[in-house]
Order: sequence, then C-alpha cells, then structure tokens
Amino acid sequence: MKKLALIFIFNALLFAKTLTPALTVDVNESVKDMVLAKGHLLVMGTDGGKLKVYDLEQKKFTKIIYLPKIKDFMGDVMDTRVSSVDYLNGKILMLSDSGIGGYSDLRLNENNKTSDIFTEKDKLALVEAKFIDSDNILVAFLSDEVALYNLKSKKFIYKKQLSESKFSDLALNEKRNLAAISSESGEVVLIEPKSGKIVKRLSGVNLDNVFKVDIKKDMVVTAGKDRRAGWYNLTTGKKDYIQANFFIYAAALSPDATLAAFAMDENNNITVVNLNTKSKLFTLKGQKSTLNTIIFKDNSTVFAASDDDYVNMWKLK
Repeated sequence: MKKLALIFIFNALLFAKTLTPALTVDVNESVKDMVLAKGHLLVMGTDGGKLKVYDLEQKKFTKIIYLPKIKDFMGDVMDTRVSSVDYLNGKILMLSDSGIGGYSDLRLNENNKTSDIFTEKDKLALVEAKFIDSDNILVAFLSDEVALYNLKSKKFIYKKQLSESKFSDLALNEKRNLAAISSESGEVVLIEPKSGKIVKRLSGVNLDNVFKVDIKKDMVVTAGKDRRAGWYNLTTGKKDYIQANFFIYAAALSPDATLAAFAMDENNNITVVNLNTKSKLFTLKGQKSTLNTIIFKDNSTVFAASDDDYVNMWKLK
C-alpha cells in the first residue's frame, strides 16, 4: 500500500494536470502588457494603439482609449504600440512608441482625460513606467537606468544607473516600496523606488537575459533566455531553478508567492510550479503565440496574453 502511495506521489510530481481556458477574451489585436485593476478589470495595452479595459464580471469591454497615430521613419502613418501599462487609484499610465528616433510617449489617463507626461520632444528612450504612488512614477530606460518622476513638480527626483547591461523588465511588490529590475546580464537588482537605494543584487540563477521578473512577498521569480525558470527567497537566501527546453519569455507569482507560472516550451504552454516542492502542478494550454504577460488574480486564477488577439483565463483545479 505504501509503495502504491509513493508511486502516486512520484507521478503527481512528474505529470502536471493539463488545463484549457475557462475564459477567452478576443481583444482583436495583440496585447503587449496588461494589469489587473480593482480585482475585476483587465487593463490592456495593445499594438494597435489602444488601451482597453475589460470587466471580468460583466464580461465585456467597458472602456477604450485611442492613442494618436504616429509616423515611422519613412513618414508612413501607423498605429503606435502600447508597450507598458499600469493602474493605481483610477489613474492609468500608458507608455508607447513615438515613432521618432526610438523615443517614447508616456501618457496619464485620469477622469476620462488623457494628458502627456513625456513626448518625443523630451527624447527619452523609456521601456517601462510604474506608479509608486499617486504622485510619483518609476521609469526604466533601455540603458538600465531608472528614475523617479514627480507628476506635480514635473521633475525627476533622481536617476540611477544600475548596470552596464541592457534593461529587460521591472516589477513592483504589493506595497510598491520594493522594485525588482532585470537585465541582459542575468542579474536582478532590488531597489527602494522612493530613494533609488540599491537593496540587493540577486545572481547565480540565470546566466543570460532575464526577459521577465516578478516579486511578491519575499520571493522573486525570473524568466530566462538561458531556459531557466528561476526563483530567489529573499528571507532565507535560497535560490533554485527548473531547466526548460525553450526560452522562457514570461513568469509570474501568485499573491501568496507559493506558486509560479512560467512559459516553458515552444508550444506557448504555461507551467504552474509549486515553489516549495518544485513540483509542476498544471500545464495551461491555449496561447497560440509568444507569451508577453502572465498574471495571477489569486491562487486559483491565471491570465495570460501573447502575440495574438486573445487573452486567456484558467482556473487551477
């Protein structure tokens, strides 16, 4: 009897349960970034120059913001790409291409009005922008420099160079008082966003570009070009990884930081891993293209967007 129980446990660790989407949202264009707002709104930035808000309770789009079209280097008019979005207290940040010199446009939407924070005239090559609070935003540059910008004074509080490598990704913890920033080097830098102080440098898991990073509680997860789905425990100092057979383009942590989701194969499937046991619990099928974003709503609900027109939701059960 004990032998059968051990075999069952061993098989459970080896074979993840396959799940198909419980909900599929047709966005009608590729979603480059998305965040969950108020627990029931998906705020999505698309490559068609739109910001779309989807109500998960009503199961419909309730708001669409159209960004101005841009001209490419040939002078042709085209849609901009919304590459980064964030939401806080009714405010939405939208970072997009300007179409000029590799510079960025950053806009704020509040009370149904959209205003410019930066345009191509400011000549800033920004990659991501996140709210620290209602008045301050943390922006990241392609050069792996970060800066805190105050919306009221319209001035930078500080700018800080983190490394000589190219920037990859930025994530904030729940309180927005700790940021995890990844780069081509494989290192993850933790900083205090308000001061720019470097708290810790995490290394030893990834040996190449960390495409995506996430931070929840005392855990940091990484999605690596070196095909490593990695994690660091900030309390114990322990670190580990699972080797995949393909580049890992996206990763996310559950709210309690016990589960992680990684895009781990060439079929765009997502693997949900128990970080305590290192066991693969679920394989989430349904994405048809390279993963851009994964979000946990809670420990049993996962959303993902990729380079196609669909956002999927899975229930982990």
